[in-house]
Amino acid sequence: MNNSILLVTGGVIGGLLLGIVFAGATFPGSRSGYFGMMGGNRNAGGIQAMGAIDRHFIEQMIPHHDGAIAMATLALEKAKRPEIKTLAEAVIRDQNREIVQMRGWYKDWFRAEVPEGTSSVMGGGMMSGSGMHMGGQEDVQALQNATDFDKAFIEAMIPHHQLAVMMAQMLRSGTNRPEMLSLADNIIESQSKEIREMQSWYKTWYQ
Repeated sequence: MNNSILLVTGGVIGGLLLGIVFAGATFPGSRSGYFGMMGGNRNAGGIQAMGAIDRHFIEQMIPHHDGAIAMATLALEKAKRPEIKTLAEAVIRDQNREIVQMRGWYKDWFRAEVPEGTSSVMGGGMMSGSGMHMGGQEDVQALQNATDFDKAFIEAMIPHHQLAVMMAQMLRSGTNRPEMLSLADNIIESQSKEIREMQSWYKTWYQ
């Protein structure tokens, strides 16, 4: 795969996951960060921590979805293969629907709108800015300039999906809200399936 894309996306995966685990470690009632919620601590601190996990996940996943939608929208314009265009349509449809759901839950549960520019993992500069995580301006620009768009799209979207799956798996270990559990399951199932499809296409087309 394209080395420049891998360097960017690999660094982002590590940084974002580190930030999520760090944030989980600071939640009241957490024994060992995000994964400490697996025991289902039901005291007041544990309930507060679980709510914080839901809030943090939504604030991170919405800009992450925005990044996927930006790349998929570009694919509708520039992709040559119908398989890529069909995938892009599914990404736009499914992730827009999930964004609407998450915004509604956030407003209901936390009595506020999702803050704009919430891509900074640790509240500082690790991923601040417009920040669509992977799928941000740098990745979209790289795709626009790619000699082989379809290849570059797969190389960017696979790690983007892998990060979403990892985030959803971590959420599943920490939340007790059925809506969030269902969302996590949907992300894991749908994006894992799309990862397998893209890996198969890449092997067939480029190896």
